[in-house]
Amino acid sequence: MRLTEVERGDSFRSRALIRVISLALGMRLPDAARVAFYHKDFVSPALGAWTQEVMRGPSEWSVGERELMGAMVAKWNSCPFCVGAHRAIAVRGVDPAVADACLEDHRTAPIAEPLRATLSVLETMTLHPDRLHGADMKEAMAAGATRAQLKDAAAVGALFNIITRYANALDFAIPTDPEFDKAAVMMLKRGYA
Repeated sequence: MRLTEVERGDSFRSRALIRVISLALGMRLPDAARVAFYHKDFVSPALGAWTQEVMRGPSEWSVGERELMGAMVAKWNSCPFCVGAHRAIAVRGVDPAVADACLEDHRTAPIAEPLRATLSVLETMTLHPDRLHGADMKEAMAAGATRAQLKDAAAVGALFNIITRYANALDFAIPTDPEFDKAAVMMLKRGYA
């Protein structure tokens, strides 16, 4: 259900700020940012801070790899907005052909084994959480993933299992590929908090 508040906003200041940012970008500000501006009580500063820490904080995974993980969770949750948004950010650090191959099927994509094994853990976590067991972690570690990498990936998975659901529930509008690219540049500069 698309909420009118995503378009209308809750204050003159928010609406004016969104217009200025949209003009500067040369495109409509994506709904994820609109919701963050409009509904600070819904998408609270705590969620923004958590997202910033998970996606940009210290990690053995690169920013591109974490963004690719987010896009993968979005794919498994059938969230086209988040797939497009996070793929566009991921390809700033991961070869676009590799990202696309991964989104097609991470099992056959030309990626390192620790990432492949970690994505398999995230897939189970997302699609069949009741089937996720310690053996899955041991298998990923046998493929070269570290405990720290698995912990960070689990945080990405948890975060995107929340975000994709609210993006779908609020029926976020899907930007064009060039618009996703513009927003990706902004997100890399600005971050999530």
